[in-house]
This record gives sequence, C-alpha cells and structure tokens, in this order.
Amino acid sequence: MEKTWRWFGKNDSITLDMIRQIGVEGIVTALYEIPPGEIWTYEAIIELKNHIERNGLQWSVVESLPVPEEIKYGDKSRDQLIENYNISIANLGKAGIKTICYNFMPAIDWVRTDLEWKLPDGTYTLYFDKIRYAYFDCYILNREGAEKDYTDEEIEKVNQLQKVITKEEADSLIDTIIIRTQNFIHRKISNDNVDPVEEFKKLIAKYNGIDKNGLRQNMCYFLNKVIPTAENYGVKLAVHPDDPPFAVFGLPRIVSNEEDIELILKMIDSKSNGLTLCTGSLSAGEHNNLPNLARRFAKNIYFAHLRSTEILPNGNFIEASHLGGRGNIIEVIRILEKQNRFIPMRVDHGKLMLDDINKNHNPGYSFYGRMLALGQVEGMMAVVRNELDNI
Repeated sequence: MEKTWRWFGKNDSITLDMIRQIGVEGIVTALYEIPPGEIWTYEAIIELKNHIERNGLQWSVVESLPVPEEIKYGDKSRDQLIENYNISIANLGKAGIKTICYNFMPAIDWVRTDLEWKLPDGTYTLYFDKIRYAYFDCYILNREGAEKDYTDEEIEKVNQLQKVITKEEADSLIDTIIIRTQNFIHRKISNDNVDPVEEFKKLIAKYNGIDKNGLRQNMCYFLNKVIPTAENYGVKLAVHPDDPPFAVFGLPRIVSNEEDIELILKMIDSKSNGLTLCTGSLSAGEHNNLPNLARRFAKNIYFAHLRSTEILPNGNFIEASHLGGRGNIIEVIRILEKQNRFIPMRVDHGKLMLDDINKNHNPGYSFYGRMLALGQVEGMMAVVRNELDNI
C-alpha cells in the first residue's frame, strides 16, 4: 500500500513540504474551489498536479469529485450534470490521475455531535452522542415524524435534555452538524447570510419520497452513465461508505453494510466500479466486521481510509486510537497487503493534540494527530510486510 495524505490545496496550512518530511508518498486532494457539478478542466488539473510533483510528491487519489445532489435525488438537470462529470473523469484520466473517491450520501456527508471531545490524556477526538443527535433532529431541525425513529426511552431523554440544554449548546450542535463538518470542503451551505437550519431543511426535502430503492436506482443510473467513460480512460471509481453506516434524518443510506456494497458492485460489472474501504465509517456500525468486509471485497478495493471507532452504550460512538477500536486495522492491512498491488492508503482523522489545539484545522484533519496515526499505521504495515516476507 502507498502512504498518502489528504491535503486541502494551496491554502492548506499543512504544506506539502511538511507532508513530505513525515514520509508520505502520495497526495489525496481535489479542486476544492470548483463547485459540485462544474467541469474540472484539464488545465486546472495539470496545474495542481505539476505543483504537487514540484514538491516531490504525486497526486495519487482524487477525493473527491463530488456527485451533485441533483444526481442523487434524480432532478431533471442530472443528465447535464452527469455529462459534466464524464468530462471531468476524462480530463483526470488524460492527466494520469486514475483513482477517484466519491460518495452517494444524500444531503449530509458525515455526522458527529462533538468535534472536540476531551480524552483523559488531554487530547481531543470526534464523538457521536445519540441523544444530542436526536435532540437536534427533533427540536432544532424539527423534522416531521422524527420521533418515530427513536425508542420511547430515547425520546424521554431527548425531552429531558430540552429542559436543560443552553442556547450555546444548541448553537454548537448546529455549528457542528451542519456548518463545520459539511462546509469545509464543498460548501453545501455556503451563503453566510442564510439560516443554516432552514437551508438544511430545504436540502433534505429534496429527498421526500425517495427510499433506499429509489436512491439505488439513481445511483445505478449514474454509474451506467459514467463507468464507460472511466473504463475508456483507465480510471477507477471507488465509492465511500456512509458515515455513520445507518440512517440519519430520515434519509436513505445505501452504502452501509456488506449487502449494500455487493449490490453496488453488481450494478455494473466493471473493473472501474470499486470501493473505498473506510474502516472508520464502517466500524461505527455493530453489524460490520472490517476484516470480513476487507476479505470479501479485496479485489474491488481501490483506496483505503484507515481509522477506527469504539461503539459505546446507548448508540454513542467515539473515534478511537488507530491501534484499537473495532477497525482492527492491522488485520485489514494484512488482507490488503496480500493483494500485492497498488492500493493508496491514508490515515483518516486524527486526535487534536499539542500545538494544533489552538489552530483552525478542518475537523479531524490536524497535523500532529494524523502524523501520530501515520506512524502507528506505518509500524503495522512494517510488521505485516515482515510477516509476508517470512512466509
């Protein structure tokens, strides 16, 4: 596996020189300044690719070429947007960038309720609190029928929280769930003058009447249109799993478990139709066993995100050490290394620690925490390679 690092472009405070010094081999990035649905020109791709190479690295993976919401919910504009997507795939292929990570999560990419959960050692991690999430759903989003998605016990806890939660805590949930986790990449809610809750409601409403089968049909339509282009240019598309791997805000989720992944890979039988194995996203679901999934879909895995989670009581989960948790990263590495082929890997998220605590890094993407995680993962890779060399 190749050691890669997610880099947010030339404005990222973490520079390519810093990344090269810690042993990274490849860069995972995108043309973040281009809104979803617009064409990535060959010239813009080459300019960024050359900039990365001048700094002694290579552009290994696009993460991501975003699928516009209109394609996901099947708007009448989707054919033109898919054509734009195909042009971007072709331009990436012509530029020699052959792996594209994308997702098909409707409206919201990932959900946490706390981006700075303090651990006993003084570092911080990402956290999901089921009751605070449900409070946001029922009282802030005020989603119709939301209470049906929770048990009576959970609703009682939500009602008790409503009596004591402060305005600052409620505002923090809005900032965490809608703004900071969703806006730092593709600016889904980009106008500072709009109410983020109302804008999020409008986005969710676009999926009214669309269930899992409907979303699958829209994904199948998309893949049948873009996979031929990917094949023509030697590009591999690798879908990212849902984060977390269960339904949120009444939205359908179709990349959450083994059955979902199998259905997607069977939508169109092509070497260009593959998977990003995210051990963090998938391990947040008790139904998922990561080594089993890695083994089952090994030949279809074109990119790996290595992190781990620990599931706590009452539906909560926390992002754990890369050495622990349910991700079982070392066993996943064993399985992927045995493939004996090029698989880019990046450590995904890291603890907030040391001098990074007061810096304005994107949530989960601080420097020192990911550097620590990279060292841990690199050590596991060395152990596995030594094992394989001595078989």
